[in-house]
Amino acid sequence: MNASAQPFFLQALEALKRGDRRSAAALLIREIRDGNTAQKNLPSVAQLAAHIGEIDVAIEASRRWSPGSIDGLRGYWAMLGTYGRSDEALQDIRRQPVSIREHPSVLHIRGTIVNQFGRVEEAQDLFRRAIAKMPYAMQTWFALAMIKKFSPGDPDLAAMERLESIDAPAEVRASLSYALGKARQDCGDADRAFAHYSHGAELIRKQRPFDMKGHREAVEAMIGESGKQAMDELTPSRFEGQRSLFVTGLPRSGTTLTEQLLVGHPAVVDGAELNLFAIALTPVLGLAREKALRYQSSNGQDPWGAIARDYSHLLDMRFRSTDLVVDKSLGQTLLTGLILHSMPDARIAWLQRNPEDVALSCFRNYFTAGLAWTCSLTDIADYMRLEDRMLEQWKAVFPDRILIVPYEELVRSPGEWSRRLQQHFGLPVEAGLETSLPMDRAVRTASVTQVKQPISTSRIGQAAAFERHLGPFRDRYYGRTSRERATADGTD
Repeated sequence: MNASAQPFFLQALEALKRGDRRSAAALLIREIRDGNTAQKNLPSVAQLAAHIGEIDVAIEASRRWSPGSIDGLRGYWAMLGTYGRSDEALQDIRRQPVSIREHPSVLHIRGTIVNQFGRVEEAQDLFRRAIAKMPYAMQTWFALAMIKKFSPGDPDLAAMERLESIDAPAEVRASLSYALGKARQDCGDADRAFAHYSHGAELIRKQRPFDMKGHREAVEAMIGESGKQAMDELTPSRFEGQRSLFVTGLPRSGTTLTEQLLVGHPAVVDGAELNLFAIALTPVLGLAREKALRYQSSNGQDPWGAIARDYSHLLDMRFRSTDLVVDKSLGQTLLTGLILHSMPDARIAWLQRNPEDVALSCFRNYFTAGLAWTCSLTDIADYMRLEDRMLEQWKAVFPDRILIVPYEELVRSPGEWSRRLQQHFGLPVEAGLETSLPMDRAVRTASVTQVKQPISTSRIGQAAAFERHLGPFRDRYYGRTSRERATADGTD
């Protein structure tokens, strides 16, 4: 078929392969406005639009696909939630007939959304109503387990244990294992809790193996190609202003708490794990040095300013405003050099936390997408060591633009660190942000329960309860065996 005769969304795909994100976006907009997309192709349009950050197109394509069906509606509501429009999803659910509103899968969605806003009791009620209609819904049991406190003899724990013998897809059975692990941890049984976490992790690892070798090679290549001399080869960016407050660090290191502190400032409107800068980098066609140099040689007078402007455009669509926002995207450490080069006024707050607390928290959390490296204690150790190397690299290249924020100090002295964060990002200092965290905004991360509570030091040292299980992590992360460490410490 002649390229110009193809449907617009197929032309958009071809443009994207060339790194032409802007043309791809324009073609997808035409597809929704003027095209004759077959119903079966709308999910592909939505997926491609989401992939390149065209949020409005993605949402509209999702809305048009299979309207009135449970599957179609669930996809539409999930799309709204993904892009910070959970309140719109709830409003649309309320407009549906009772048969849809009370469907167990819709009750689950409603519970998930209201929990994002901190309405825990309402969420528990919705999850229980879903379970009453579908007792074998393992993922709803998982959602309930994450927001309640178990004690020995809890009938919910016995009910979940009865589900272990039921056949289900591996990812679904994994969610039950993590729920049982959390319940056993609540009951003070660290050994049985760790066994459940390990079983869930093994199920996921078989479905989503992590390519540690490939990741290590990417990090080492970046470190070898992005020293100060290499960064000086890039054309200076003319982009002015600070659109995002970048917060980074490992999962479970305090990034969501830091986001909450900053969003409480009157000059900052919202935040999320956006993953938009990687989309703005589409024209570069990769992170290798030669690709960056090739891109800048063929893209006008201000190639890196153009990347920053595309990123700002994507932010405008995501938040429907031009105010400051917090970008706490995970996995953005590989992009740090290009972020700071493209936006000369940008700053980063980099969270650090006790390695063993981070490792345990990552290992015992059920991440529904990505983060497959968290399913192995040795992979966690390798990944964290690579993150440490990247932090060392970027601090050497951008010493004044990265603020290291130790989690333990943050929760012990939140007022002091709130002031330092505001100063680092050039915000007018507002006192008391740590005592008035915004509790009415949706939080879509695994930290939702914690950040809806007052700041506390209670999570410092949580790994101690699993001391006997963390040997593989310690041996790999610290680079010596447990016995060697004990001998060095004089405790053998």
